[in-house]
Amino acid sequence: MLHPSGVKKMGELHLAVRFCCGNAGNMFHAYARPLLPKMHYAEPLLVRQVENLRYQATNVVAARLGRTEPPLGKEVVEYMLDHRSHLWSMRRSKANFFRLVSVLSGPITIGRWFELACSWHRPVHSCLAVFTFLVFVTTPELILPTAFLAMVFTGLWRYRARPRHPPHMEVRLSHADAATADELDEEFDTFPLSRGDVVRFRYDRLRSVAGQVQTVVGDIAAQGERMQALLSWRDPRATLLFSIACVVAAAIAYCVPTKVLIGLWGLYAMRPPRFRSRMPSPLMNFFRRLPSRADILL
Repeated sequence: MLHPSGVKKMGELHLAVRFCCGNAGNMFHAYARPLLPKMHYAEPLLVRQVENLRYQATNVVAARLGRTEPPLGKEVVEYMLDHRSHLWSMRRSKANFFRLVSVLSGPITIGRWFELACSWHRPVHSCLAVFTFLVFVTTPELILPTAFLAMVFTGLWRYRARPRHPPHMEVRLSHADAATADELDEEFDTFPLSRGDVVRFRYDRLRSVAGQVQTVVGDIAAQGERMQALLSWRDPRATLLFSIACVVAAAIAYCVPTKVLIGLWGLYAMRPPRFRSRMPSPLMNFFRRLPSRADILL
Protein backbone atom coordinates (compact mmCIF):
# COMPACT_ATOMS: atom_id res chain seq x y z
CA MET A 1 0.00 0.00 0.00
CA LEU A 2 1.23 3.50 -0.83
CA HIS A 3 1.70 5.88 2.12
CA PRO A 4 3.11 9.41 2.35
CA SER A 5 6.30 7.85 3.70
CA GLY A 6 6.57 5.42 0.79
CA VAL A 7 5.28 2.05 -0.31
CA LYS A 8 4.69 -0.46 2.48
CA LYS A 9 3.88 -4.13 2.29
CA MET A 10 0.83 -4.66 4.48
CA GLY A 11 0.80 -8.45 4.17
CA GLU A 12 -0.22 -11.03 1.64
CA LEU A 13 -3.57 -12.65 1.04
CA HIS A 14 -3.63 -15.62 -1.31
CA LEU A 15 -6.98 -16.68 -2.71
CA ALA A 16 -7.52 -19.75 -4.83
CA VAL A 17 -10.55 -19.19 -7.04
CA ARG A 18 -11.48 -21.41 -9.95
CA PHE A 19 -14.03 -20.24 -12.48
CA CYS A 20 -15.85 -22.86 -14.50
CA CYS A 21 -17.79 -22.23 -17.68
CA GLY A 22 -20.54 -24.64 -18.59
CA ASN A 23 -21.06 -23.21 -22.06
CA ALA A 24 -18.03 -22.03 -24.00
CA GLY A 25 -20.25 -20.36 -26.59
CA ASN A 26 -21.76 -18.04 -24.00
CA MET A 27 -18.30 -17.24 -22.68
CA PHE A 28 -17.02 -16.25 -26.12
CA HIS A 29 -20.23 -14.34 -26.82
CA ALA A 30 -19.66 -12.27 -23.67
CA TYR A 31 -16.72 -10.57 -25.40
CA ALA A 32 -19.13 -8.99 -27.89
CA ARG A 33 -21.62 -7.75 -25.30
CA PRO A 34 -21.39 -4.19 -23.92
CA LEU A 35 -19.66 -3.68 -20.61
CA LEU A 36 -22.26 -1.25 -19.26
CA PRO A 37 -26.06 -0.97 -19.50
CA LYS A 38 -27.69 0.49 -22.59
CA MET A 39 -28.56 3.79 -20.92
CA HIS A 40 -24.86 4.49 -20.40
CA TYR A 41 -24.35 4.62 -24.17
CA ALA A 42 -27.70 6.23 -25.02
CA GLU A 43 -27.28 9.06 -22.49
CA PRO A 44 -23.57 9.17 -21.56
CA LEU A 45 -22.52 11.03 -18.44
CA LEU A 46 -20.07 13.90 -18.42
CA VAL A 47 -16.65 13.49 -16.85
CA ARG A 48 -17.64 15.84 -14.05
CA GLN A 49 -20.76 13.79 -13.34
CA VAL A 50 -18.77 10.56 -13.30
CA GLU A 51 -16.31 12.01 -10.80
CA ASN A 52 -19.18 13.23 -8.63
CA LEU A 53 -20.79 9.80 -8.68
CA ARG A 54 -17.46 8.19 -7.83
CA TYR A 55 -17.10 10.54 -4.86
CA GLN A 56 -20.60 9.75 -3.61
CA ALA A 57 -20.12 6.00 -4.11
CA THR A 58 -16.84 6.13 -2.21
CA ASN A 59 -18.51 7.83 0.74
CA VAL A 60 -21.39 5.34 0.75
CA VAL A 61 -19.09 2.31 0.63
CA ALA A 62 -16.76 3.78 3.25
CA ALA A 63 -19.67 4.52 5.60
CA ARG A 64 -21.06 1.00 5.13
CA LEU A 65 -17.75 -0.77 5.69
CA GLY A 66 -16.93 1.53 8.59
CA ARG A 67 -19.86 0.06 10.52
CA THR A 68 -18.73 -3.53 10.02
CA GLU A 69 -16.81 -5.56 12.57
CA PRO A 70 -13.90 -5.06 12.40
CA PRO A 71 -14.39 -1.62 10.82
CA LEU A 72 -12.57 -0.76 7.61
CA GLY A 73 -10.96 2.65 7.43
CA LYS A 74 -12.10 5.21 4.89
CA GLU A 75 -8.57 5.61 3.54
CA VAL A 76 -8.53 1.92 2.60
CA VAL A 77 -11.79 2.26 0.66
CA GLU A 78 -10.52 5.37 -1.12
CA TYR A 79 -7.30 3.57 -1.96
CA MET A 80 -9.08 0.54 -3.42
CA LEU A 81 -11.47 2.71 -5.46
CA ASP A 82 -8.72 5.00 -6.83
CA HIS A 83 -10.39 8.00 -5.26
CA ARG A 84 -7.50 10.33 -6.17
CA SER A 85 -6.67 8.89 -9.58
CA HIS A 86 -7.82 12.07 -11.38
CA LEU A 87 -5.45 14.33 -9.41
CA TRP A 88 -1.91 15.17 -10.40
CA SER A 89 0.78 12.76 -9.31
CA MET A 90 4.37 12.87 -10.50
CA ARG A 91 4.74 9.17 -9.72
CA ARG A 92 1.64 8.16 -11.68
CA SER A 93 2.60 10.45 -14.56
CA LYS A 94 5.99 8.75 -14.81
CA ALA A 95 4.29 5.36 -14.76
CA ASN A 96 1.85 6.36 -17.52
CA PHE A 97 4.66 7.87 -19.58
CA PHE A 98 6.74 4.70 -19.48
CA ARG A 99 3.63 2.64 -20.21
CA LEU A 100 3.13 4.75 -23.32
CA VAL A 101 6.79 4.30 -24.25
CA SER A 102 6.39 0.54 -23.87
CA VAL A 103 3.33 0.60 -26.12
CA LEU A 104 5.18 2.59 -28.79
CA SER A 105 8.25 0.35 -28.60
CA GLY A 106 6.90 -1.83 -31.43
CA PRO A 107 6.52 0.97 -34.02
CA ILE A 108 9.83 2.45 -32.86
CA THR A 109 11.54 -0.90 -33.42
CA ILE A 110 10.04 -1.15 -36.90
CA GLY A 111 11.24 2.37 -37.68
CA ARG A 112 14.76 1.54 -36.52
CA TRP A 113 14.72 -1.64 -38.59
CA PHE A 114 13.67 0.39 -41.63
CA GLU A 115 16.51 2.85 -41.02
CA LEU A 116 18.91 -0.07 -40.71
CA ALA A 117 17.64 -1.48 -44.01
CA CYS A 118 18.09 1.89 -45.68
CA SER A 119 21.61 2.26 -44.32
CA TRP A 120 22.75 -1.05 -45.93
CA HIS A 121 24.94 -1.89 -42.96
CA ARG A 122 23.59 -5.42 -43.33
CA PRO A 123 23.29 -6.10 -47.07
CA VAL A 124 21.33 -9.33 -46.60
CA HIS A 125 18.60 -7.61 -44.58
CA SER A 126 18.51 -4.69 -46.98
CA CYS A 127 18.16 -7.00 -49.99
CA LEU A 128 15.31 -8.87 -48.29
CA ALA A 129 13.59 -5.58 -47.47
CA VAL A 130 13.87 -4.37 -51.07
CA PHE A 131 12.63 -7.72 -52.40
CA THR A 132 9.65 -7.71 -50.02
CA PHE A 133 8.82 -4.14 -51.00
CA LEU A 134 8.88 -4.99 -54.71
CA VAL A 135 6.66 -8.04 -54.12
CA PHE A 136 4.08 -5.93 -52.28
CA VAL A 137 4.23 -3.24 -54.97
CA THR A 138 3.62 -5.71 -57.78
CA THR A 139 0.98 -7.70 -55.86
CA PRO A 140 -0.72 -5.34 -53.39
CA GLU A 141 -3.47 -7.89 -52.74
CA LEU A 142 -0.96 -9.82 -50.63
CA ILE A 143 -0.45 -6.99 -48.12
CA LEU A 144 -3.52 -7.62 -45.97
CA PRO A 145 -3.29 -11.44 -45.96
CA THR A 146 0.39 -11.23 -45.06
CA ALA A 147 -0.31 -8.79 -42.23
CA PHE A 148 -3.08 -10.97 -40.78
CA LEU A 149 -1.04 -14.15 -41.04
CA ALA A 150 1.94 -12.41 -39.45
CA MET A 151 -0.23 -11.54 -36.44
CA VAL A 152 -1.45 -15.14 -36.26
CA PHE A 153 2.09 -16.52 -36.29
CA THR A 154 3.12 -13.94 -33.70
CA GLY A 155 0.33 -15.10 -31.42
CA LEU A 156 1.28 -18.76 -31.90
CA TRP A 157 4.92 -17.96 -31.18
CA ARG A 158 4.03 -16.16 -27.95
CA TYR A 159 1.82 -19.02 -26.78
CA ARG A 160 4.79 -20.75 -25.19
CA ALA A 161 5.59 -17.69 -23.08
CA ARG A 162 1.98 -16.95 -22.15
CA PRO A 163 1.30 -15.78 -18.57
CA ARG A 164 0.73 -18.68 -16.22
CA HIS A 165 -0.41 -16.68 -13.19
CA PRO A 166 -2.80 -13.76 -12.68
CA PRO A 167 -1.22 -10.29 -12.55
CA HIS A 168 -0.35 -8.65 -9.25
CA MET A 169 0.35 -5.10 -8.21
CA GLU A 170 3.72 -4.08 -9.62
CA VAL A 171 5.69 -1.66 -7.49
CA ARG A 172 8.29 -1.04 -10.18
CA LEU A 173 5.69 -0.40 -12.88
CA SER A 174 3.97 2.08 -10.55
CA HIS A 175 7.31 3.81 -9.79
CA ALA A 176 6.38 3.57 -6.12
CA ASP A 177 9.84 2.37 -5.13
CA ALA A 178 11.58 5.32 -6.81
CA ALA A 179 9.23 8.10 -5.67
CA THR A 180 10.88 10.79 -3.56
CA ALA A 181 9.48 12.18 -0.33
CA ASP A 182 8.55 15.46 -2.04
CA GLU A 183 6.63 13.66 -4.78
CA LEU A 184 4.71 11.57 -2.25
CA ASP A 185 3.96 14.65 -0.14
CA GLU A 186 2.56 16.38 -3.21
CA GLU A 187 0.52 13.32 -4.19
CA PHE A 188 -1.09 12.92 -0.76
CA ASP A 189 -1.74 16.62 -0.26
CA THR A 190 -5.39 17.63 -0.24
CA PHE A 191 -7.11 19.38 -3.12
CA PRO A 192 -7.32 22.35 -2.80
CA LEU A 193 -4.04 22.73 -0.95
CA SER A 194 -4.14 22.58 2.81
CA ARG A 195 -1.14 24.91 3.11
CA GLY A 196 -1.68 28.53 2.17
CA ASP A 197 0.69 30.18 -0.27
CA VAL A 198 0.83 33.05 -2.73
CA VAL A 199 0.63 30.75 -5.72
CA ARG A 200 -2.06 28.52 -4.23
CA PHE A 201 -4.73 29.27 -6.81
CA ARG A 202 -2.38 28.95 -9.77
CA TYR A 203 -0.88 25.76 -8.40
CA ASP A 204 -4.31 24.22 -7.83
CA ARG A 205 -5.29 25.11 -11.37
CA LEU A 206 -2.06 23.58 -12.67
CA ARG A 207 -2.67 20.41 -10.68
CA SER A 208 -6.19 20.17 -12.06
CA VAL A 209 -5.07 20.53 -15.69
CA ALA A 210 -2.06 18.27 -15.19
CA GLY A 211 -4.30 15.64 -13.63
CA GLN A 212 -6.48 15.64 -16.75
CA VAL A 213 -3.41 15.32 -18.98
CA GLN A 214 -2.14 12.50 -16.80
CA THR A 215 -5.47 10.69 -17.13
CA VAL A 216 -5.47 11.09 -20.92
CA VAL A 217 -1.93 9.73 -21.19
CA GLY A 218 -2.94 6.76 -19.05
CA ASP A 219 -5.99 6.12 -21.23
CA ILE A 220 -3.88 6.23 -24.40
CA ALA A 221 -1.40 3.82 -22.86
CA ALA A 222 -4.26 1.52 -21.82
CA GLN A 223 -5.61 1.42 -25.38
CA GLY A 224 -2.18 0.52 -26.71
CA GLU A 225 -1.77 -2.16 -24.04
CA ARG A 226 -5.10 -3.65 -25.06
CA MET A 227 -3.81 -3.87 -28.63
CA GLN A 228 -0.71 -5.64 -27.35
CA ALA A 229 -2.91 -7.98 -25.30
CA LEU A 230 -4.43 -9.31 -28.52
CA LEU A 231 -1.35 -11.49 -29.01
CA SER A 232 0.07 -11.72 -25.49
CA TRP A 233 -2.19 -14.58 -24.28
CA ARG A 234 -2.97 -12.65 -21.09
CA ASP A 235 -6.58 -13.43 -21.97
CA PRO A 236 -6.34 -16.82 -23.75
CA ARG A 237 -9.90 -16.72 -25.11
CA ALA A 238 -9.45 -13.25 -26.58
CA THR A 239 -6.16 -14.19 -28.24
CA LEU A 240 -7.70 -17.37 -29.63
CA LEU A 241 -10.67 -15.46 -31.05
CA PHE A 242 -8.37 -12.83 -32.55
CA SER A 243 -6.14 -15.47 -34.15
CA ILE A 244 -9.14 -17.22 -35.70
CA ALA A 245 -10.46 -13.88 -36.93
CA CYS A 246 -7.08 -13.08 -38.48
CA VAL A 247 -7.08 -16.41 -40.36
CA VAL A 248 -10.58 -15.70 -41.69
CA ALA A 249 -9.64 -12.11 -42.55
CA ALA A 250 -6.52 -13.29 -44.36
CA ALA A 251 -8.58 -15.71 -46.47
CA ILE A 252 -11.17 -13.03 -47.25
CA ALA A 253 -8.50 -10.44 -48.08
CA TYR A 254 -6.84 -12.91 -50.45
CA CYS A 255 -10.01 -14.02 -52.22
CA VAL A 256 -11.86 -10.71 -52.37
CA PRO A 257 -10.31 -7.80 -54.32
CA THR A 258 -9.08 -4.88 -52.26
CA LYS A 259 -11.34 -2.43 -54.09
CA VAL A 260 -14.39 -4.48 -53.12
CA LEU A 261 -13.30 -4.56 -49.47
CA ILE A 262 -12.73 -0.80 -49.42
CA GLY A 263 -16.08 -0.23 -51.13
CA LEU A 264 -17.96 -2.43 -48.66
CA TRP A 265 -16.23 -0.75 -45.74
CA GLY A 266 -17.14 2.70 -47.07
CA LEU A 267 -20.79 1.74 -47.59
CA TYR A 268 -20.95 0.26 -44.10
CA ALA A 269 -19.35 3.33 -42.54
CA MET A 270 -21.75 5.69 -44.37
CA ARG A 271 -24.92 3.67 -43.83
CA PRO A 272 -28.08 5.64 -42.91
CA PRO A 273 -28.89 6.21 -39.23
CA ARG A 274 -31.86 3.86 -39.57
CA PHE A 275 -29.46 0.96 -39.88
CA ARG A 276 -27.22 2.12 -37.05
CA SER A 277 -27.34 1.12 -33.41
CA ARG A 278 -26.66 3.38 -30.46
CA MET A 279 -24.88 0.53 -28.73
CA PRO A 280 -21.16 0.01 -29.38
CA SER A 281 -20.19 -2.53 -31.99
CA PRO A 282 -19.17 -6.07 -31.00
CA LEU A 283 -15.61 -5.29 -32.07
CA MET A 284 -15.48 -2.31 -29.73
CA ASN A 285 -16.96 -4.38 -26.90
CA PHE A 286 -14.34 -7.05 -27.54
CA PHE A 287 -11.55 -4.47 -27.49
CA ARG A 288 -12.75 -2.88 -24.25
CA ARG A 289 -12.76 -6.25 -22.49
CA LEU A 290 -9.08 -6.80 -23.18
CA PRO A 291 -6.80 -6.42 -20.14
CA SER A 292 -4.42 -3.52 -19.65
CA ARG A 293 -1.67 -2.77 -17.17
CA ALA A 294 -3.74 -0.02 -15.59
CA ASP A 295 -5.26 -2.68 -13.33
CA ILE A 296 -1.93 -3.45 -11.68
CA LEU A 297 -0.85 0.14 -11.03
CA LEU A 298 -0.66 1.33 -7.45
